[in-house]
Amino acid sequence: MKKTLRYTTIGLAGIAGLAFAASAQAVELNVVSWGGAYTASQLKAYHQPYMAANPDVQLNSLDYSGGLAEVRAQAEAGNVTWDLVDVVVADAIRGCDEGLFMELDHNAMLEAAPDGTPPMEDFLEGTVSDCFVPQIIYSFAFAYRTDAFKGEQPKTMADVFDLEKFPGKRTLQRSPVNNLEWALIADGVPVNEVYDVLDTPEGIERAFAKLDTIKSEVIWWTEGAVPAQLLADGEVVFGNGYNGRLFSAIEEEKQPLAMIWDGQVLDIDGWAVPADGKNIDEVLKFMRFATDTQRLADQAKYISYGPARKSSLPLVSTHAELGIDMEPHMPTKYAELGFLTNFQWWADNRDELNERFEAWLQQ
Repeated sequence: MKKTLRYTTIGLAGIAGLAFAASAQAVELNVVSWGGAYTASQLKAYHQPYMAANPDVQLNSLDYSGGLAEVRAQAEAGNVTWDLVDVVVADAIRGCDEGLFMELDHNAMLEAAPDGTPPMEDFLEGTVSDCFVPQIIYSFAFAYRTDAFKGEQPKTMADVFDLEKFPGKRTLQRSPVNNLEWALIADGVPVNEVYDVLDTPEGIERAFAKLDTIKSEVIWWTEGAVPAQLLADGEVVFGNGYNGRLFSAIEEEKQPLAMIWDGQVLDIDGWAVPADGKNIDEVLKFMRFATDTQRLADQAKYISYGPARKSSLPLVSTHAELGIDMEPHMPTKYAELGFLTNFQWWADNRDELNERFEAWLQQ
């Protein structure tokens, strides 16, 4: 009897020990994104459902301001603490070239479409690259305060740069990306010729000269939440930003704002995996889940970004909480008014133009 009791006691202790060990081995993944309404949509569409289905995984959501500086710093220090990073395509290409992000076998690691279409055929053409899995199609666009101007309302990029007709402060991102393109469009360059012009020294000079015309009235932002807040506070009459954040201000917060889709810069956003991360297998499992057909459609129910999969598009209809039709708020509806970022051009020219832009700001 004593032996049996002893055996039972040891057995219970062993089970408790195993349970403790299993708990201790729970995986925490640091998932880095842009914050605000965008991260909120990811939490609802990806993170929360995944953690509910995988209680041994904890997804920690961290915010950053984009770029590769922090990814480089972690890699150089030999202490990579970010497991998955939400990036734009240009940074994914640069990071891949530098060995900061791991190359991915997309068809092998990603979920096929419900009808069996391979992932590489289901994602929209031109959106996938070696180290990058796309999530959404978004745009940088302008919004303006509808109560700022009497009579005619602004509609074009030329209006954004017209201080005489539409006076007041503007807020623009502190970056050469998009601003140089917009300056050329405002100066009369057709959207389909922007990069041809920008690819010449004269074109770059022309863009900076046009930016000079509004420089005195610009408040420069570096955090994505700032333009919508400045617009809401009435500190600016025009602001450029992520169309999803502007959607949130207009439809969720009911701010007196309206969109200008003319000259919108379409871009693609998605995931990249730091090459020296410690939890690669778990990260790839989460990324497979977060980029399947249903999850991408689910995200578009919370924010006005178009899903990057063809099979997801028919599944998007109304906002999950507001109940409004999402189609009029999708940048893809107004694609003919804008253009797609030339990712390779910016990957090749970003560092040089960053220096030029910062020097221009100090002049």
